Amino acid sequence: MSDDRMRGDKLLCEIFKSSRKEGMYLYVDKRQGLDEVPEALLEHFGKPISAMTLILTPEKPLGRAQAGDVMAAIREKGYYLQMPPAKEDYLLDLYRTPTEARY
Repeated sequence: MSDDRMRGDKLLCEIFKSSRKEGMYLYVDKRQGLDEVPEALLEHFGKPISAMTLILTPEKPLGRAQAGDVMAAIREKGYYLQMPPAKEDYLLDLYRTPTEARY
């Protein structure tokens, strides 16, 4: 990743959503595409579905990540993987406790 265009304060980023796991997203440099993403990760991720393209700057607000962290990961590894949010404990209780019908 020695491209001088990657060193600035802006990064043209393409975001893919996972076809296997809801809430899992993969951020990559638009020019590099998925070339730098390890094959094992892509197998786990499933078929990448393009969700959007945007210009990242360190100040850009993102939903669940800091843009500066995303940019740094893309520059260092070639991608940033955003995992789905953790389930709240009270929601997990619904799966642990069987629902009883009330009459």
